[in-house]
Amino acid sequence: MPRKPISPENAFLRLATLCARSEQAEGDLRKKLHDWDIAGNDSNVIIARLKQERYLDNERYARAYCRDKLRFNGWGRIKIAFMLRGKGIEQEYIDAALAEINEEQYIATLENALAAKAKTLGDKAPEQFTASLMRFASSRGFEPSIIFPAIERLTSINHED
Repeated sequence: MPRKPISPENAFLRLATLCARSEQAEGDLRKKLHDWDIAGNDSNVIIARLKQERYLDNERYARAYCRDKLRFNGWGRIKIAFMLRGKGIEQEYIDAALAEINEEQYIATLENALAAKAKTLGDKAPEQFTASLMRFASSRGFEPSIIFPAIERLTSINHED
């Protein structure tokens, strides 16, 4: 059964409601408009109106996304930046959002994730243990320059116990 077409005004109201509930990326909203069969010119007008009425702001979205993915998902800068680029967010907004990360909180997030992962590794050889932690932290998007010192701190604490 074919869907009932959505008028441009109704599409705007739906997207405005969505944006009022949570930050949204422009690329995600454009995809919704495309899925609703809203023509290119109409979708451009809707997006421009959302921006004008401050429902949509890619810079604000990048900051919120960065904050949430670090806090709730334990992601590093590399993964956050990669995912934001995939959503079509401008590089300047990505850089600004990443610059707002508190370095102490960032390292603490990594160290907590490594400590939790270390508990699941059991009695592996030191090289395997370190390699497993390195792969884990890299998959989370943390930079090697902070992974190595964090692993060293963790292993030195474990050796003292």
